[in-house]
Amino acid sequence: MIPGIKEAFDKINAEDELKARTRAFLAKKTNNYTEYRVPNVQRLAAAAAGFLCLLAGSYWLYFVPTAEISIDVNPSIELGINRFDQVISVRGRNDDGKELASSLHLRFTNYTEAIHRTLESQKIITLLSNDEMVTIAVVGSDEARCAKMLSNIKSCTAGQENTYCCYLTHSDEVAAAHEMGLSYGKYSAFLELQSLAPDMTPEEIQDMSMREIRSRINALSPADERVAQADSGKGCGHHNAGQGYRHRAGWWNAASSDE
Repeated sequence: MIPGIKEAFDKINAEDELKARTRAFLAKKTNNYTEYRVPNVQRLAAAAAGFLCLLAGSYWLYFVPTAEISIDVNPSIELGINRFDQVISVRGRNDDGKELASSLHLRFTNYTEAIHRTLESQKIITLLSNDEMVTIAVVGSDEARCAKMLSNIKSCTAGQENTYCCYLTHSDEVAAAHEMGLSYGKYSAFLELQSLAPDMTPEEIQDMSMREIRSRINALSPADERVAQADSGKGCGHHNAGQGYRHRAGWWNAASSDE
């Protein structure tokens, strides 16, 4: 063979042999990469699972309501409040309530700010000027928190004419309010009125204003109970253990300086 050609072939064979030895060396050192690939996949899977758990936990902490605030005039709206005192849901419980809820921007505000905006809306101002009544009921299972929320609401509604506040403890039976298409506050008033007028139906009370409901209750109540209600600043709904409600405070008149 011509010397030049032989040297060229020897060079190619040497390069192939070098490549083969290099591959064998790397395979030995890395165990064909399997020892590193598997742990990497496991770490990625664990990190992904942890991230999903973090997302789920954050969602639960922020977007699950821990209390409700029912605001009723004739428009009836309910605010879902999370553990950070932020409004996470706004629901209208009748046609007027849906219209009012859609006109306000209450989500992701503090509940006291949401109440301010609601009471300062033109709709509510007009109703109050016509001697209508606003009731604000705090509903929740944590009595200490409900009491604190009620105290804050009293402060933000101080001096407001025809505005009454109270709170109720929550139970499974409170779902009956929504089944009837009523807010918590109006449902509580409905139970009180129904105890005096057993034929009263949810459909009849649905579009009644809180002033109309309260006037009907006062008209049907015995004279001594009317005096007691006037002295206490209105009752906080109907005490009915069978319905799962326990009232914790009388309606507090925001226009009064007395607790």
